[in-house]
Amino acid sequence: MKDIYIKTIASKVGIKEWQVENCVQLFEEGNTIPFISRYRKEKTGGLDDMQVSEIQHWNEIFAEMEKRKAGILATIREQGKLTDELRSKIENCVVSSELEDLYLPYRPKRRTRATVAKEKGLEPLADRMWEVSIADPLAEARKFLNDKVSTVEDALAGARDIVAERISETAAIRDDLRSIFRTRRIESKATKSASESLEAQKYRTYFNFSMPLQRIPSHNLLAILRAQNEGFLSVSIDADPEKCGNKIYYDFCQEHRYPSQRLGEQIREAVDDAYKRLLEPSISNEILKEAKEKADIESINVFGENLTQLLLSPPVGQKRTMAIDPGFRNGCKIACLDEQGNLLHHEIIFPHPPQNEKVKSIMAVSSMIEEYGIEAIAIGNGTASRETEDFIKRVGIPDNVKVYTVSEDGASIYSASEVARKEFPDEDVTVRGAVSIGRRLMDPLAELVKIDPKSLGVGQYQHDVDQNLLREKLDNVVVICVNSVGVNLNTASPYLLSYVSGIGPALAQNIMDYRTKIGGFSSREQLKEVPKLGPKAFEQCAGFLRIHGARNPLDNSAVHPECYHIVDKMAAGLGISTKELVGNKELISKIDPQKYVEGEFGLPTINDILKELAKPGLDPRESAQEFNFSEDIHEIDDLKVGMELPGIITNITNFGAFVDIGIHENGLIHVSQMNHQKVKLHQHVMVSVLAVDLDRKRISLRLLKTV
Repeated sequence: MKDIYIKTIASKVGIKEWQVENCVQLFEEGNTIPFISRYRKEKTGGLDDMQVSEIQHWNEIFAEMEKRKAGILATIREQGKLTDELRSKIENCVVSSELEDLYLPYRPKRRTRATVAKEKGLEPLADRMWEVSIADPLAEARKFLNDKVSTVEDALAGARDIVAERISETAAIRDDLRSIFRTRRIESKATKSASESLEAQKYRTYFNFSMPLQRIPSHNLLAILRAQNEGFLSVSIDADPEKCGNKIYYDFCQEHRYPSQRLGEQIREAVDDAYKRLLEPSISNEILKEAKEKADIESINVFGENLTQLLLSPPVGQKRTMAIDPGFRNGCKIACLDEQGNLLHHEIIFPHPPQNEKVKSIMAVSSMIEEYGIEAIAIGNGTASRETEDFIKRVGIPDNVKVYTVSEDGASIYSASEVARKEFPDEDVTVRGAVSIGRRLMDPLAELVKIDPKSLGVGQYQHDVDQNLLREKLDNVVVICVNSVGVNLNTASPYLLSYVSGIGPALAQNIMDYRTKIGGFSSREQLKEVPKLGPKAFEQCAGFLRIHGARNPLDNSAVHPECYHIVDKMAAGLGISTKELVGNKELISKIDPQKYVEGEFGLPTINDILKELAKPGLDPRESAQEFNFSEDIHEIDDLKVGMELPGIITNITNFGAFVDIGIHENGLIHVSQMNHQKVKLHQHVMVSVLAVDLDRKRISLRLLKTV
């Protein structure tokens, strides 16, 4: 990678150039983000997953830019217009807009007013005006009258068209205008169709809206641009045409020289035309696009943070679970699962109106709890959730059976997916949905990786942002989360395995097939026997795979096999076996890490090994906690201003957090009501009710404390 790109990436990420250079080299060698951040800290200087992924992002951006530059240089070279100065400017460019500005005068064009004027033979006249080499443009124009140009004014108009196009293609002028437009205000006004549409009313805040472009929050900008796309708003930037025209004319005169009065009038007319017809629409769209890209990144980062918190939600672990997909008329779908999440039994009960089969339902639930040894109950948070929770608590369940409310977002998407059909080919979508709710409680990460993150209800304007950038971010988040937790090699589904560093869908299936063949892995070394899993894939994945009960206890830890010999040396130095060392905090505390630094394994790696030996295979996630909504609140009509209620954070945005308080509508804690506290997805909180809008079913809340 060129030095100019390395310097730029280092500046953007806020790190040293050598860190970028080493990361890029590691990418070129086929290493993944999790592997680099976890096992190559000496080379990266301890960069975390997000920093490494950002380097990868910019590495790919600049690789594409290099291809673009090659194409641009080839086109200009074919035109015979490539100078050493122009080549140097193009080759040293690191900003896409600047690169396109340099290319603009040479880019093949559709037929324009300027090309028509050139066809009439007026380019020499435009050249003399551009070079300020004539004093009387009218006298000069008479020389260009012909069968295609009948009047002096026609000649001057054509020459002005050519000059206007050149002005619009001047990189310095475009850059100056960008600087002006960035400091201006974005304005939006309602269109005629907005006044005739009920759907447009959700955008009424923006019907007569103005705010400095540099200050507008990302969610406001994305809402405005969505409304513009739907035809409800007209959007503009309030740059002053006269001031912009003066600036362009001044820049022209500085670049060339001040013209005579008559020529100056022609140049100024060309400037005004260039601004109104060519520059203002182009620069305005460009700056709005630039602002949207910034808003996209902010929104995508919020989505990424929410998804991280969702995937790393506390699991209840391997417990026999009853999963309930609640409903009224169609009943509550129940699935009983074993410790591994396998379906043992399913049925439907009807404890709610209109059937009201409460006694029969109580008997059915009690019977299932006893027969299948149920230890936890997961209730979906959709329709009839509160009513079902109240019903379950009246069943008289054993004290050791805990009840949890689980988000249903995306469960219907999963139940109708190809993944679900493969897992449960003989069951209908209702059974699959209930199973997914139960598995989400047992291990949210393992279940949610099967669902498109955009279906999980934790985004902000997710359909309006750059979809390629969103996909890149979300894919990285899923990979980072899976590998930060680690995966049980003998129980993981192929969907979970496919996100492990160095393993894709094909290798995941090969691992599954080989696991079935041998009856389960007893060591990481056996991975080398999996078809098509070569040395590089083994290097990338081995440290993230766990084998409970393995012959070598290190196989159930995050210690990479390439470092097993170091652990063996540590144990030998203490006169014990490796097995005796693993988990023995007292002995581990006696080890001097400096003694075991060798080759490419420096102190960062040795310290990581010691931490892992103290708590081998520790799941970094917290444990799931029970939660109870207020027993007095079931509908929005039950709310009163000043009430203090328990709730669960369901989504986090730039403007606040949404909270489930046990009714059908979520409340919103605006950022101004957060009391300077930070919240996490699915976190338990206490809130107070600030306002209730019954007509629009909106609830405003204040955060009191996190629980």
